[in-house]
Amino acid sequence: MSSTSFDFVIVGGGTAGLVVASRLSENPAHRVLVLEAGIEHIDDSNVKTPAFYAGSFHSDSDWDFKSEPQPQLNGRTINLHQGRALGGSSTINAQVFVPPGKHAVDAWEESGNPGWNWQGLEAYYAKSHTFPGATKTTDGQSPLEQTSRGPIQVSLPGDPLHPIHEAWKGTFEAQGHYVSPDPWLREPTGAFSCLATVDGSTKERSYATNAYYRPVAHRNNLKVIEYVVVERIIFETDGPAIKATGVQYRDNDLSYGATGVKNDEIHTVTAVKEVILAAGALQSPKLLELSGVGNPRVLSSNGIQVVKELPGVGENLQDHIVCPIGVRAIDGIDTMDPLAREEVDAFLSATEEYKTHKTGILASSGMTTYAYIPITAELPRDASEDLEKLLHENKPGAGNVHGSLAEDLHGFFAKLLADRTKPTGVFLSVLGQAGPTPVPGTWLTLVAYLPHPLSLGSVHIRSKQASENPGINPKHLSHPVIDPKYLSHPVDIEILAHQMRFLGNFAASSPFSKLLEQPLQYLDPASNFTDLDKAKEYIQANAISMWHYAGTCAMLPEGKGGVVDAQLKVHGINNLRIVDSSVIPIITTGNLQSTVYAIAEKAADLIKADYGEV
Repeated sequence: MSSTSFDFVIVGGGTAGLVVASRLSENPAHRVLVLEAGIEHIDDSNVKTPAFYAGSFHSDSDWDFKSEPQPQLNGRTINLHQGRALGGSSTINAQVFVPPGKHAVDAWEESGNPGWNWQGLEAYYAKSHTFPGATKTTDGQSPLEQTSRGPIQVSLPGDPLHPIHEAWKGTFEAQGHYVSPDPWLREPTGAFSCLATVDGSTKERSYATNAYYRPVAHRNNLKVIEYVVVERIIFETDGPAIKATGVQYRDNDLSYGATGVKNDEIHTVTAVKEVILAAGALQSPKLLELSGVGNPRVLSSNGIQVVKELPGVGENLQDHIVCPIGVRAIDGIDTMDPLAREEVDAFLSATEEYKTHKTGILASSGMTTYAYIPITAELPRDASEDLEKLLHENKPGAGNVHGSLAEDLHGFFAKLLADRTKPTGVFLSVLGQAGPTPVPGTWLTLVAYLPHPLSLGSVHIRSKQASENPGINPKHLSHPVIDPKYLSHPVDIEILAHQMRFLGNFAASSPFSKLLEQPLQYLDPASNFTDLDKAKEYIQANAISMWHYAGTCAMLPEGKGGVVDAQLKVHGINNLRIVDSSVIPIITTGNLQSTVYAIAEKAADLIKADYGEV
């Protein structure tokens, strides 16, 4: 067994972990170690090329988790992707970079987290990314401008003159929804062309590895160890005081070497100042539980001694559930359909254009337009009243498994329904078909997802072993038991069903309908809904995860079931923080990428301040 010492030991070299490592190592006096289960994929074409992001799914750079069977989704097991690579999920995501609903961030403070509001976090969103100057919108209106100057490079993906931009914005505008040239400058309600973490110069993915880590990898005080699995956090106790002093980890090298013995040595590393958990919402709670921190019932059932009782560990899992419909587009619309069908000539042509000019369909993930809509404002008054009644009838009672967060979430959503100006539905478009088996033709996919689900799930350990077979590929680690409980709250499926009906009406509305074959042709005939019940049936058969996991180590007071405080310190344990999406108490409106970067930037400043640096 080998041992060494660093000031800060960061568990997880993902989106948040690399941000914190980069910022803390700015001080040469800080010795910073990052432990990562995956490896660097900076030269992988699936990582670099925006359109190829899905090629990383089910690969060595994906943890490839599975949910428990979901009763409200016809008993289906849902694929749950998470990056297992240096850079984490920023390595494999679809590069969407959209703002949160500012009202959702403000709700964090209202739940008991001083300083965690939009005003306090806005500067950190800006600090993380750079928008390359002003870019004219396709309608010649006000330019999109950002004053940010951060490491992540963002741009408008794909062809800014693609007809979907005008059709998308024009249709929402005709329906009375504000169309923003820059949703970052005001409360993002309405339609907009979304930014992507694609470098505007190279047209390649900009992510935590090449933006935050590579420029500082030469620092003598920063060390990254890849392809290891952290098995537990090491604690010292002195009476009631508990202190994190380091971690235990194991090599996961497949090679046997000259001796024929697997390289699976156990190591311990000491953290002089802090251990920082940044393993993500599905694995940070797992590591806490393996180390004796969590619900005593979960720990004892797995033969683990309780170090610190925190019942909120692994609870409050939130995720954006998403449901698509495909509609046939007119010929001549540029989409990814030829690539989905693996047409050789189309692939070679697109590859040559991208290689030579950095343009064409490969320069984008295909997700270019978004809309945050107050879907309840689209409903007749009696339908809205029915939703409010259903919400009231399902108000969580005291003592529920999710503590007072369920009550906070209920109150937050009740305000949204009553306001009728804040977004309760999110919509986006994809250039191409989204079906499992590629079919002929040109297609557009319209997508709806729940921005603020009321259904709360959980993630807990499966056994007391971090790995089922130490010394083997980490893909075979003992995955946690993940139960998102999608649509378990009855309001969720009602809202999503109304969103799906909205999509059907949207497709039939001008000017978007001008992009589509008439009469409308659906990729799946079942998506041509005739009523809400049919929409619900379609959702239950087709909805999947958007892979936006949050809440499992929620930032809340301990008495409310929280795991970390407003300094991101684990309640009752010294020298241990969590910095990843697990600390988000109420999930934000849009994709979480921009929010995770912002949280990590703020966390770095919080840590520096504790050591007199800010």
